[in-house]
Amino acid sequence: MTAETKVVNYTAEQTAACREAYVANPSQVTVEALAKQFGKSVRSVVAKLSKEGVYVAKAKEAGKRVALKAEMVAEIATLLGRTEEQLESLEKATGPALQAVLEGLRQAKA
Repeated sequence: MTAETKVVNYTAEQTAACREAYVANPSQVTVEALAKQFGKSVRSVVAKLSKEGVYVAKAKEAGKRVALKAEMVAEIATLLGRTEEQLESLEKATGPALQAVLEGLRQAKA
């Protein structure tokens, strides 16, 4: 019988160095830089730092909403000389699609 050998992806020293570098200055030390330094993938470093309980995910920026769909539909109705009720089903369209239509109508009126 052969003894099973566990493959170690990070040595204890690598784990400690990675953790210390990240904890010392998480706003300056990126996971991309650590991945390059240790010859690992970014996902691997994120997983290791998460397992160590120190990884802080970057805050995601919410999409910037120009206007509510109802407001865009109301303006489209005005530009077309229609009532909002006649175009109310347009609110089911995506925000970016409504924005594109509205911008096109604004340019055509200019």
